[in-house]
Amino acid sequence: MFEPVFRALFKYPAVVFEQGELAFAVSRSSALALLAAGLAAAGLLLTYRGIGHLGSRLDRTILVGLRLALIAVLLLCLVRPTLVLRAAVPQQNFLGVLIDDSRSMTIADSANEPRSAFVQSQLAGDGPLLKALSDKFVLRFFRFSSSADRLARVGDLAYEGTSTRLGPALERARDELAGLPLAGLVMITDGGDTSDVVLDEPLATLRARSIPVFTVGVGDEQFERDVQISRVETPRTILKGSSVSVDVAVSHTGYAGARVTLQVEDEGRIVSAQDVTLPRDGEAATVRVTFTGADAGPRLFRFTVPPQADEQVTQNNTRTSLILVADGPERVLYMEGEPRFETKFIRRAVEDDENVKVVILQRTAEDKYLRLDVDSPDELASGFPRTREELFAYRAIILGSVEAAAFSPDQIRMLADFVSDRGGGLMMLGGRRSFAEGGWAGTPVAEVLPVDLDAQPAGGDQFFRELAVRATRAGATSPVVQLADSEQASAAKWNDLPSLSAVNAVRRVKPGATVLLTGADEEGDEQIVLAYQRYGRGKAIALPVQDSWIWKMDATMAVEDMTHATFWRRLVRWLVEGVPDHVSLTTSSDRVEPGEAMALTAEVVDPAFVGVNDAQTVARITAPSGRVTDVPLEWTVAKDGEYRGSFVPDEPGLYEIRTSAMRGDTSFGSNVRYVRASAGDNEYFDAAMRASLLTRIAEATGGRFFRATSATSLPEAINYSGRGVTVVEERDLWDMPALLLLVLALVAAEWGYRRKRGLA
Repeated sequence: MFEPVFRALFKYPAVVFEQGELAFAVSRSSALALLAAGLAAAGLLLTYRGIGHLGSRLDRTILVGLRLALIAVLLLCLVRPTLVLRAAVPQQNFLGVLIDDSRSMTIADSANEPRSAFVQSQLAGDGPLLKALSDKFVLRFFRFSSSADRLARVGDLAYEGTSTRLGPALERARDELAGLPLAGLVMITDGGDTSDVVLDEPLATLRARSIPVFTVGVGDEQFERDVQISRVETPRTILKGSSVSVDVAVSHTGYAGARVTLQVEDEGRIVSAQDVTLPRDGEAATVRVTFTGADAGPRLFRFTVPPQADEQVTQNNTRTSLILVADGPERVLYMEGEPRFETKFIRRAVEDDENVKVVILQRTAEDKYLRLDVDSPDELASGFPRTREELFAYRAIILGSVEAAAFSPDQIRMLADFVSDRGGGLMMLGGRRSFAEGGWAGTPVAEVLPVDLDAQPAGGDQFFRELAVRATRAGATSPVVQLADSEQASAAKWNDLPSLSAVNAVRRVKPGATVLLTGADEEGDEQIVLAYQRYGRGKAIALPVQDSWIWKMDATMAVEDMTHATFWRRLVRWLVEGVPDHVSLTTSSDRVEPGEAMALTAEVVDPAFVGVNDAQTVARITAPSGRVTDVPLEWTVAKDGEYRGSFVPDEPGLYEIRTSAMRGDTSFGSNVRYVRASAGDNEYFDAAMRASLLTRIAEATGGRFFRATSATSLPEAINYSGRGVTVVEERDLWDMPALLLLVLALVAAEWGYRRKRGLA
């Protein structure tokens, strides 16, 4: 609407004024005539001002101002203002036209038509934009999505690309047209760049070569009605039977206050469902859903919100995540310094868990130990491990009521390194020989723990409190301490549990630590019951209560109540969660497009978890068809024990990547990961037209951004951009309709004012 009105008033489109330079085509004789006319007009004005019957001073001022404005407009016309432009010589310049060929171009948002309709109506066949551009330039068409290619006909576009990479597309067109007189590049897209490529370098190169990019944005900048799962954060690996808590962000427009259901599916089976009330438009609701990985192996979990009424894009209602459900057992070493009920009941709680094995080392006398559930007669025969290799063979360590003096300085240092270097889990339980009461303050282990160790009570008084245990807000949403199917039921369960006792004064946590359980005594004083923090590569947990077995044996607890077993199974599973192996493999993503390279990064460490740089590291890749390929991984040199390589999946489906490392006849172990090769759906997420990005591309290269509704001005904008082979043109401005209308308006205003004031 704006452009036709502007052209009607000023003869030319706005882009001509933006690109041109103002000049005045006035000769010497014309200048003298103008000067004479100006002097005559000034004399008339002086005479005009001196006439006394023209009313008040205000009246004379307004009338003189109107007359001066009229004379100024007439003088402007007499000096013949012109626009000086550098226009492209017709058919002497090339123009690259890049068209988005991705799936997002099929979204029907503007007037319920797909975005591709603009391309078909304007650039296919006898489209008006195609005709206007081809009259002035030699056109070269490109299609782009994940890659860019030459395009013979606009009708060949399929709009099936599963990703959009703007930077590489611009670079491909730039290189293809290098050496030709180039007027610029036109990029027709919704701006949905799904790549990780930074645009700064391609744009800087285009600007340095004086190649402007004229962007045309298609689609709406905001959907009227849409629900989208914006983000899902899941672990790559979980232990079979473990409960997983996942944060899911659900955003929307047009459904404020609506109630939707978020479902989690495991290979088509619904494993969790939760109702969500959508907030105001533009805001996201973060929902925490909990589910269990019941079946071992690679599992594809789907997080879905059913399509809503009149929703414009339904493909963004689902996100998928590949999770490897590992089948243990994971080995945990539990060191106890004295016989007590806690040890017995912890062992009972986890003994039926096939994925966790707790090996118990209980001191019965000086240098005398009871060993339970060991794998061999030699395991722990000399007591607590004395070497890193022996200690680091476990995934987690539990320290019961055992004093620091029971360990050598090297063993205490190894415990700290077990968390920071090995990445294992360490948990300290309450007891009269643990925490500060056990002399752990000031040791390397104290640095690892998430709580501050207060000094022992003065005078040797024994600290003792009975605590009613409750979950904190963080604990209420954590699957580790959730005792029922919902937060409300879990909170009610915690309220009904009997109190526990503590003999360790633990009241403060370190910065960055998280408290999941607290306990209050009869006077209302609070004590930390369960807290954790990440430390180095692993995690450390503090549980300063001494008799959790009461949750099994108290008279108020039913015989069939599984609270104690549930609590300890989840706690031990959490303790070993995410602990790395001697050979670990990471991939750039859990999904890749068929034909797209997948980066592989492996870390190889010896039994003491020191990086190995001379291992023969190989990734054995099994394709969905069963074809096996070995990919050697090379040491990066930059980091000890780090190896890299890549492979290109050439068929869709699930790939198994098993990485192993050898040094001669010595094996450091192996690790398995899974990745999917499939068409992605990123094109449908955050799929509104990104005007800000397209404007940035245009401004950074000296071009202009157009919306689909204003694209009729595109040919003239390119024509007068001053790039390529050009000639100088002058456009007269003195005869613009706007100037005539202004003259008439000033004359009418003066006459109308005189009539109103009775001065006519």
